[in-house]
Order: sequence, then C-alpha cells, then structure tokens
Amino acid sequence: MSSEVTVDVSALAINVSIPEALRWTDTRRGEEFTLTTINVRLLADGHLAAKAYGRPTAGGRGAYVSFPVPDRPELAALIAEAASRAGLLWSAHLGLRSTTRE
Repeated sequence: MSSEVTVDVSALAINVSIPEALRWTDTRRGEEFTLTTINVRLLADGHLAAKAYGRPTAGGRGAYVSFPVPDRPELAALIAEAASRAGLLWSAHLGLRSTTRE
C-alpha cells in the first residue's frame, strides 16, 4: 500500500463471553434476559464502550437487544482484560488468509 493512502479504521469491536459466575439478568418489555456476551468497542478517544447481550431466561431466541453493563469492578476488569487480549491478538495477526485453493 502506498504511503500516500491514509487508512481510516471506522470501528474496532470484540465480543466477550461472560463467565457463568459473572452473568446477570435484566428485563426488557416484560421479558427477562440472561446476559451472556459483552460487545466492547474502542472509541476514537481511546476509551472503551460496552453493551451486553443475551437470551430470554425462559428460552427461545428472543430479540437482539442491548443492555447496559452494570458498574461492577469484576465486569470492568473482564472488559479491560478482553480489550488488552484483543490488542495482543490483533498486533500478532498473520495477514489475510489466502482464499486460493491448492
């Protein structure tokens, strides 16, 4: 790539599985959800933003609805550790996988 081209990265996001011991429930439109995943985004200013997602506790697929992440130290630590781990994985990438079949 030419040094004249500026690469504009518009988003950096990761999904983090919430360990069983840290999961919680929340209610939306009268339906209880068990939160199992956190989506973490790196904002332009370097801070992190996070939203939680999960499945209806009663079962079924349910809607893809985001929930705020509670202000709990153990969840903040999980998010920070996941972001650091993702940074290490990104920095050690092996390049684009070839789609050519031999």
